[in-house]
Amino acid sequence: MRADSAEREPGSPLRIYLHVGEPKTGSTHLQQVMWRNRAALATSGITLPGPRPLAHWRAAMDLREVHQLPNDPIGSYAGAWDRLVRQALRTPKTAVISHELFAAVSEEQARRALSSFGDAEVHVILGVRDFASLIPAEWQESVKHRSTRAWGDWLGDIIDREADEPDRRQFWFWRVHDTLEILRIWSQGLPPERVHVLTVPPRGSAPDLLWRRFAAVVGADPDSVDLSLAESKSNASLSVAETELLRQVNLSMPAELPNWFYMRAVKDRLAAEVLADTPKPERLELPKDRVAWATKESRRVIAGVRASGVDVAGDLAELAPVKGRTSSRAGSRSPDDLDGEELLRPALAVITALLAAEAAELGIGQTPVAAEPETQSFVKRTLIAASHRSRAVHALRRGYWNLANAARRRRAPRDRQNEWQ
Repeated sequence: MRADSAEREPGSPLRIYLHVGEPKTGSTHLQQVMWRNRAALATSGITLPGPRPLAHWRAAMDLREVHQLPNDPIGSYAGAWDRLVRQALRTPKTAVISHELFAAVSEEQARRALSSFGDAEVHVILGVRDFASLIPAEWQESVKHRSTRAWGDWLGDIIDREADEPDRRQFWFWRVHDTLEILRIWSQGLPPERVHVLTVPPRGSAPDLLWRRFAAVVGADPDSVDLSLAESKSNASLSVAETELLRQVNLSMPAELPNWFYMRAVKDRLAAEVLADTPKPERLELPKDRVAWATKESRRVIAGVRASGVDVAGDLAELAPVKGRTSSRAGSRSPDDLDGEELLRPALAVITALLAAEAAELGIGQTPVAAEPETQSFVKRTLIAASHRSRAVHALRRGYWNLANAARRRRAPRDRQNEWQ
């Protein structure tokens, strides 16, 4: 059945679930579970609109009206929100739209989003995590996105300066983690039972618990998916030394290098492919003198959620960093105190991986793939190597990326013809 001709059972409302964040609350894992089990979920009436996960990211960027550089090889995301809405409205039963950056929308942008779905039954899901484990994870994520702020300075900024500002959502951390304000913004016109707070289980919980909670909210059979398909290093944690090494790289990186290059070369290759495979002898923890603040802030969130009357998928007590739930290593060494010798091991891993990648691109020490003609492999490797040496060749390669993305977008309607069968 074509997407534009899908029929809903008489009297059965179309349900739209907007999973809007927060970042670092297991959203990447949940997205991987859904996308990699897309066909299985579709059999029970759960549809992910769009051809691929990137469509939901594009929609979030478009809805937030984020400025985009004209030479971005990812292609334009103008109109992406409206395209995703149209596809969601054509689903037979239930559509799930998920990206953590929806947490950063303004009140006006959320109003536009909620009004996009007409008479559909719209639900909002917001993942929430205790501050004691959230803050170290967010500093690490900020470093993966090119931040140069040291751990101690970053803590001082978000806790001592930004947290008490009347409009603290002007700062990025609070824009995506001011839980009660995000709930207020996304609850506009919705009854409390359609707003769901998804609490992140504490470390040591059953690995499928977060998915089971999410599945219960959207009406999916939690046992219909293969969770092993969602195993990925794309969002893996780094050790204290690895994160500090990455921050030092950020300090040394030329400012003129575009962010899209940084994301591919540093976040995706160094952090997700190289450093994610190394042992983690020491995990970054919130300093002991900051736990009292985290406890107070978490209690404020718990009280606000309870007073709002929204649905809670999980246990609000998990948001409190109480004794016995925080790590025994709380107050571990600060990255600011590491010396050069402690940064040497991850630095050697990075250098070795870069050399191996360069050799692979040049075809050195690689076994030819039987399914690919040797001549084609050689040409491809030669062009890639030339693009690293020549600005003109790199511009041609970037132009090819833009054309390829445009071609995929034109093919998307044809590719989606059988999407809702």
